[in-house]
Amino acid sequence: MFQTFDSAGDPAVGKPRVALLRQWLEANGLDGFIVPRADEHQGEYVADRSARLKWLTGFSGSAGVAIVLRDRAFVFVDGRYTLQVRSEVDLDVFSIESLVDNPPAVWLKDNLGKGARLSFDPWLHTISEVKALQASADKSGAVLVPLDKNPIDIIWKDQPEAPVAPVELHPIGFAGELAKDKLARLAIAIAKDGATHAALTDPSSIAWAFNIRGGDVPHTPLALGFAILAADGSHQLFMDKRKFSRQVVAYLTQLAEPHEPGKFEAAIVALAKSGAKIALDPVLAADRLRMLVEANGGTVITAVDPARIPRATKNQAEINGSRAAHRRDGAAVAKLLCWLERQKPGSLDEISVVTRLEESRRQTGEETQMPLRDVSFDTISGAGPNGAIMHYRVSRATSRKLRAGELFLLDSGAQYQDGTTDITRTVPIGQPTEEMRERFTLVLKGMIGISTLRFPAGTRGSEIDAVARMALWKHGCDFAHGTGHGVGSYLAVHEGPQRIARTGTEKLLEGMMLSNEPGYYKEGSYGIRIENLILVTPAVQIDGGDIAMHAFETLTLAPIDVRLVRSDLLTREELHWLDAYHARVLAEIGPMLDGETLTWLEKATAPLPHDAKI
Repeated sequence: MFQTFDSAGDPAVGKPRVALLRQWLEANGLDGFIVPRADEHQGEYVADRSARLKWLTGFSGSAGVAIVLRDRAFVFVDGRYTLQVRSEVDLDVFSIESLVDNPPAVWLKDNLGKGARLSFDPWLHTISEVKALQASADKSGAVLVPLDKNPIDIIWKDQPEAPVAPVELHPIGFAGELAKDKLARLAIAIAKDGATHAALTDPSSIAWAFNIRGGDVPHTPLALGFAILAADGSHQLFMDKRKFSRQVVAYLTQLAEPHEPGKFEAAIVALAKSGAKIALDPVLAADRLRMLVEANGGTVITAVDPARIPRATKNQAEINGSRAAHRRDGAAVAKLLCWLERQKPGSLDEISVVTRLEESRRQTGEETQMPLRDVSFDTISGAGPNGAIMHYRVSRATSRKLRAGELFLLDSGAQYQDGTTDITRTVPIGQPTEEMRERFTLVLKGMIGISTLRFPAGTRGSEIDAVARMALWKHGCDFAHGTGHGVGSYLAVHEGPQRIARTGTEKLLEGMMLSNEPGYYKEGSYGIRIENLILVTPAVQIDGGDIAMHAFETLTLAPIDVRLVRSDLLTREELHWLDAYHARVLAEIGPMLDGETLTWLEKATAPLPHDAKI
């Protein structure tokens, strides 16, 4: 099993550990400490060693911050986790704040008095984050104190060791471009930014640039480490050599000079002292690096991670791999949905569905000689009210039966060597209510709206996010998450910088992969989300139009449950899209199925009655 299911929470979390931290703060003349859900690489997933926020508070979500003061403590989360945090955190110890409406940089100026000393680990906060915190501290008269040693690491006596999973080479057939050619492109970009060097701290960028993959964090094939790329091609890689086989060593030494990760700071200092101009991405690079460069005579060049956009715009080999991965994954999901529909309400719980889906993916991978390498994130398996928790993570303590008259939300994904998948389907258990069918259809209208959109070059995700919400808005409804996130190529399932959201400021470029996942959540009752992955296609001229337009190609191939669709609420165009999508699903994954699963798929993808009037 790739996914584990936590049992009851650790009784030592919360009050006892906060007390230890407060003792340390008092002994060191500090009034507070910030604990982000981050490591030195600012990725979504962190190794067990770096799960400091979870260790201190019990909160297991992928985004959050704690601030512990001498007499108060707070946990900041966004809208995805407002229900989850209250079930995981001791509310007698922590107050809950909004990471969106009242983030630490805003909260600080209203809650810390003049002279208050708030400490932080500069390795765990980006340059931009610290800049915002400092501006807020200046307004309140508080003092931000960077620490050389993280106090959590001092009081966490059984803290795990750093991971040393083996590094593997990512074949050219899947990567689509040799690492030496990628690195040459990046060197040109570094020079264009006016820098002599660029520090890469994002392991996804390192994995992409060097065509390597690893296993240091859950569900994302990353090898933790750092790199310094040089405009003159004299690159350096900082990674634990215990991860390297002889083959990997021979390969990497042709591309860069390898060092242990503990040498990274010294290398930055040496370059700074030599007068280097070092590019740092303010939204990715740790503030510690800025401090080191500036303190040693170097120049910080503010620039985007040079690998970020090239990594996000997939080449043809990556696109072909993703299409193949989605056909295989769609077949596995279809097997699961067919099986699920045959089960008696009340006979299954959330964990049993997760287990069965993973088995289906594993079996399908074996049949097609493309093994399942991992799930791409912890499956969200939410029955009834658990489905209303947007990023619900099922545990043995919370696993709920799938009962008649409820909705079941299943959000899952897989990691294959040729592609990363992410799919959500919502299905009725027994007979759904008319409200459920109406809300599902409104969500579907939003998903189809994005799927059929045409947009000119230069369009940003923020400019199209409302398309997914219009039908819901007309009925006084909305959802508290973005419409879509970027997706990597056998890399992170949540990949920046592209996204479809109110805050999606990056241009949507040809080759970018994103999710398309509007939803609706009725607290205490049910959740609805429908998610396909989509690909930005080349801009083409539309007959009679003035300018070329991009579109989205849908990659995900699995039926949408028509038992929840009210066709009278769909336009003719929307019905046509749904029928055409289902015809494509049957054509592409039908040949991979047989027997009762194929019979089920034929029924599940049959055209709907066209009751639409417009």
